[in-house]
Amino acid sequence: MISLFKAKHPLIMGVVNVTPDSFSDGGQFIDTDKAVAHGLRILEEGADILDIGGESTRPNAVPVTPEQEQARILPVIEGIKAVAPNAVISVDTRNANTMQKSIECGADIINDISALTHDSEALNVISKAQIPVILMHMQGTPETMQDNPTYNNIIEEIYQYLENRIKACEQSGIARHMIAVDPGIGFGKTLEDNLKILNNLKKFKDLEVAFLLGASRKSFIEKICPNTPAQDRLAGSLAAAIKGVEAGVQIFRVHDVAETRQAFDVWKAMKG
Repeated sequence: MISLFKAKHPLIMGVVNVTPDSFSDGGQFIDTDKAVAHGLRILEEGADILDIGGESTRPNAVPVTPEQEQARILPVIEGIKAVAPNAVISVDTRNANTMQKSIECGADIINDISALTHDSEALNVISKAQIPVILMHMQGTPETMQDNPTYNNIIEEIYQYLENRIKACEQSGIARHMIAVDPGIGFGKTLEDNLKILNNLKKFKDLEVAFLLGASRKSFIEKICPNTPAQDRLAGSLAAAIKGVEAGVQIFRVHDVAETRQAFDVWKAMKG
């Protein structure tokens, strides 16, 4: 099993959205065969982890039922594992039943935007399975998170929230070395908030768990560079990724795997 905490190089988590309405590639991989092919392709491009999601969590997204979510993602997990049994698969879900079914299908990691708060059974599922979990910070829900998000001290508030969620996991029997955190770029944050997070990434290393950054193609890039649709935000995404790798982030959730791998390889070579 891949070590989230002790990886000696930045891990690239490639996104496989099996949704009709995701902000960056909605509908592109809703077909199971296309999603499987995409996952296998980005493995070849250098993805260390595949993050499969069946529910869009963009601003104002409409929730789907766990059954709808599972119908989208479980065949994709099975399809990828059939061809690449050693592929490390993360499932992006906040529903405990989807977590359980995904684990039974071969998922290796659970990535929960609600930090295991959305579903009262989620902590129990992860504790029993003893697999890594990624806890993200979000203000509000996908439906409400961009309705005037406000903070008194955003870095301290995110840090405290994640620290509390780590403690809740430990109290439920989830070992600290099985936990990663994500400050949630774009999830209930303004442009100023996102820039503050990116400029204070090292602060979150004090939590002493693995650290994930998901800035790929997000709308803060368009706010800096107007009239830049999601598919044209590669350069901005790479700029944020390099900022992260310099701060010691271990896991990068990205849409453009080959390009991110190349950027990291060049950065590493320049560092000597």
